[in-house]
This record gives sequence, C-alpha cells and structure tokens, in this order.
Amino acid sequence: MPDLHPIRILLVDDQRLMRDGLRILLDLEPDLEVVGEADDGRTAVEIFPDLLPDVTLMDVRMTNMDGVEATRRILTRHPEARVIILTTFDDDEYVFEGIRAGAMGYLLKAVSAEELAAAIRTVAKGGALIEPSVARRVMAEFARLSHPSKQTQEKLLDPLSEREIEVLKLLAQGFANREIADRLYLAEGTVKNYVSSAMQKLSVRDRTQAALRARELGLLD
Repeated sequence: MPDLHPIRILLVDDQRLMRDGLRILLDLEPDLEVVGEADDGRTAVEIFPDLLPDVTLMDVRMTNMDGVEATRRILTRHPEARVIILTTFDDDEYVFEGIRAGAMGYLLKAVSAEELAAAIRTVAKGGALIEPSVARRVMAEFARLSHPSKQTQEKLLDPLSEREIEVLKLLAQGFANREIADRLYLAEGTVKNYVSSAMQKLSVRDRTQAALRARELGLLD
C-alpha cells in the first residue's frame, strides 16, 4: 500500500531559478512534496516552526544568514529536524562546519534528480548521506588527526558497549535503523535505543555527528 503521507520538504536557496527548478523536479516524485521556500537562512529559521518539514534542503552561501548558521539554529530549537546541505561549493570549511552544525546530508548541486530524491528519502528515514567526494575528504581529515591512544574509551564518562560500536560502524556507512536491524538480527526499536544511547554518551545531537565523533575517537577502526 503506497505511503499516504509524502515527505514534506523546505527549499532554502537565494536563487529563485534554483528553487523553481528543484520544485519542478521534486514535484515529479509522488512521495515528495515541497511545502515551503525561503531565500535566506534567517527566513528559513523563522518559517520552520510553522511548516515543520520532514527534510530541509539548505544552500550555504546566502545573504542575511548563511546555511550553516541557519542549520545550527534550526537544530538547536528542533533537534528532530533533518537538513541536507545542497550547494555548488565543496569548500572544506563549509563541509566540516555544516556537519558540525548537525546536517545529515551534504550534496553538491551537480547530483542528478534521481540521486537527490534518493538522498531525501534516506535522510527522511533517519539515515545520513554525504556526497562521495566530500565524504572522502571528511574521512581524510579525521585520519590526519593524531591517532588516539588505547585509553580513548576512558575519556568518555560512560564508555560505549561493543554492540553500540557495532551499530555506529553500520550507521557510519549510511545504513538506516531498519537496515542495521536486519544485518544484526535485532528489532528496529532496539537499534534505535542503541543509537540514542551512543549519541548521549558521545554528547552529540544526531546520527551523523555520532558517527563522525566515534571515528574521530578511533572507535570505528
């Protein structure tokens, strides 16, 4: 039976032509619905509470407030929000700041309509997705950091369990809770509990930050 509730999307981009193009492409997908638009970060922050979209497509460089700051403010007030940064810029500073702000996806505007739609569905289900060339640089940056000591776990007030680390390893590969549950022969609710517990122990707000923080600490090696 088809889903009666399409994924609701907020478009945030300072170029009207880009927003119009995205709306046309996404409206072709029966399970996706554009419910609002904003031409800068400040407007996005203001209208978000009224719309409560499932996924926000966020540009980076905009007047009044850039996409990174808008993402940070939206997630501070609405931790359940899911943001995909969609930009023409793959500058490392924006990549890292966007992820730190809590974005669950980072894509370049060169992606195809099919790839964008698939990314929206993945993030709407709670997964994370970073464009491959961007992901390689993110991983390279963490690899560049000094190798953590064997006492890394001891730095956490409450060390991660073996099962939590196992779940995070699959999460870091982009798997959603249901897929992780299938691979580990667990109930989906159990996986969700492991993810929530790991996020709390790592002092992060979302799944993407949990995976990156765990990798930074050397827990996913």
